[in-house]
Amino acid sequence: MTVTAVKAAPKRPESDPVGRPPRHRRPFGLGREHLAYWAVLVVVALFTLAPVVPTLVQSVRDRPLYEAGGLFTLDNYVRLFTEADFAQVALNTGLFAGLTTVLSLAFAVPMAVMVVRTRLPGGRLFAMGMQWPFFISSLILGFGWITMYGPAGFVSVWVRDLVGTVPWNLYSIPGMALTEAVALAPIAYVFCANALRRSDASLESAAQVCGAGPLRVLFSVVIPMLRPPMVYSAILVFSISLETLSVPLIYGQPVGIDVFSTFLYHNGLKSLHPDYGVMGAASVLILALTVVAVLVQAKLLKNAQRFVSVRGKATRPRRLDIGRLKWVGAAFIAVYLVFGALIPLGGLAFRSFTLIFTPLQSPLKTLTMENYERIFSYAAYTQSITNSIIVSAVGAVTVSVLAVAAVMVARRSTFRYGRTVEYLSLAPQAMPGIIVGIGMFWAFAFLPFGLGGLIQGTLAAVIIGFSVRALPSAFGSIAPSTMQIGTELDSAARVSGADWIRTFWSVLGRLVTPAFGGALILTFVIILKEYSPAVFLASADSNVIGTTMLELWKQGNTGSVAAMAVLQIAITVAFVGLAGLLMRNTKEGHENA
Repeated sequence: MTVTAVKAAPKRPESDPVGRPPRHRRPFGLGREHLAYWAVLVVVALFTLAPVVPTLVQSVRDRPLYEAGGLFTLDNYVRLFTEADFAQVALNTGLFAGLTTVLSLAFAVPMAVMVVRTRLPGGRLFAMGMQWPFFISSLILGFGWITMYGPAGFVSVWVRDLVGTVPWNLYSIPGMALTEAVALAPIAYVFCANALRRSDASLESAAQVCGAGPLRVLFSVVIPMLRPPMVYSAILVFSISLETLSVPLIYGQPVGIDVFSTFLYHNGLKSLHPDYGVMGAASVLILALTVVAVLVQAKLLKNAQRFVSVRGKATRPRRLDIGRLKWVGAAFIAVYLVFGALIPLGGLAFRSFTLIFTPLQSPLKTLTMENYERIFSYAAYTQSITNSIIVSAVGAVTVSVLAVAAVMVARRSTFRYGRTVEYLSLAPQAMPGIIVGIGMFWAFAFLPFGLGGLIQGTLAAVIIGFSVRALPSAFGSIAPSTMQIGTELDSAARVSGADWIRTFWSVLGRLVTPAFGGALILTFVIILKEYSPAVFLASADSNVIGTTMLELWKQGNTGSVAAMAVLQIAITVAFVGLAGLLMRNTKEGHENA
């Protein structure tokens, strides 16, 4: 009789529930998915902390970071508050940011209520018109306002000839705040409008049953429920106003009005002997104020649950009829859009095709293409356009890929530090653009082996700085889409033997492709409009459209500035239109398949 020996089945690894042996090496005892987790955490942390840590170190160092032998000191903060005339700068900044916030809400809240919750004539047209800031930066809007409403602007000259005086002054803190508020009001409008569209109309119906009229419903029910989006948008507008450079620079510089951003600009980039210690101290102060604003926002919205009006059985909101006041509301929004956006931007576009733009002489007599010819005749100007497109394209891809990886680690993994990845990805929201530029400037100077010298002043430096600014937007664009994907898909892939990386490539990656495309479009437009980090990171060979426009404006070439602004808007509109068409065709192709 023959006895056949039966070999014992190999013991299944604990990490493989279906008995498949691991097919990948495990360096340092970690699976490849854990290596991916840590890699994403490290990259996101470097993106976020790179501009912050050097800024903090420089603020307490007695010499620039690139010089050896520095000592710890608090003298930079002492000199900031005693010798740099910073008290007036702080006062100007507070007035500018506070007034901008108040005006932005004064524009945005009534417009959101009128468009979304009342029977407003032309409501859809007005809703579409409020999307214009997606294509226009406040720098371009500021140029447009000066072209039309500045001391020598087309409208100002016409009004002076008509009534003998100009009843406004753009070159003042109220003038700066009004222009910035017009640019930022649509941001607050979006938050308030979205909240109103999701609200439950049962509360309004209850008020009407109790005898409340349309106006009473608006002031007693609708507007009080807007407190969370109002608080959020107010803090956001205030934070943006603290760091904005464009309007304060082109309005305040001629009359000597300095705010935080222009203080850093004049005492850093444009100073013959920059005081890096004072710059570091001022940067830390601005960063601290922005972080405090975010913390205040979180504190104020801590009990936001009591404002919730969207429930499982919510009814569709019905538009209120406010009678003749609807025409007042329509006129209010029309004045905002026409005088705040259409006239300045139209005037800027018209200025790009004229030699002289003044009501004293018909602009039709001075029509010319000289401004555009000048742009395309000088290599430095055309190079800045090319640089902007390259930076926007490369930066959009880089940021979107990183954002997808960060979202997957933060929301679709078991990584114990996943929440940290999310916090780090959103942290640049509290970093002013000019601080990112200064911080990256010092970070590159601090790199060993001369690596900083190879990066500083190149397009790579500009791409990194702009990508830091765009990361929160890309993360916020992709994260909601992952929340709509059921976790059972992950579980099914894991049961089939796939690890986290295989699950992403085979299942989740395809499902988040539309969100990835949306993030690409969003970040491309954001980066194309960006300019403030490049003020400290770019060189003559790596300037972008925004920095070139600032240089042309200082030289007095307003026609070339107008031409450059029109080209930037045209590039943005063309890209958004083409990308939207491609995404629509792709979606239709998937549906037909």
